[in-house]
Amino acid sequence: MESGLPVVAGSVSTAIFVASTVPMLVKARRTKDLASYSLGNIALANLGNLIYAVYVFSLPLGPVWALHGFHLGASGLMLFWYLRHARSRRPLGDADEIRRGRTTRDSASQTGRSLNSFASAGKSAASVFHTIR
Repeated sequence: MESGLPVVAGSVSTAIFVASTVPMLVKARRTKDLASYSLGNIALANLGNLIYAVYVFSLPLGPVWALHGFHLGASGLMLFWYLRHARSRRPLGDADEIRRGRTTRDSASQTGRSLNSFASAGKSAASVFHTIR
């Protein structure tokens, strides 16, 4: 049974997939910021991985087992971290604005300046229109 090339290809691709996913896991663990991830996507990935495991684990032991085991673990971790850290997420408040160097008053005055700019631009356009007419 000649299986050298397929096993090597499976092993190399498994290593590539693992290497591409590890930075995401490290960043998610370090920052605990999973706001850019969708709970629905993570949940479906876990469901799909569990169902696919029935097929994979019926195959002979090989690289696909390692790859699927890694995907099971990675998607399980992402779901765990998402649910764990979702409780700690909250809307931006005054403390977050101050930390970013802006206060609510600053952003309100900036909004006021923007609205005044639009209002003065509108007056200019209206006066130009009346002049042309």
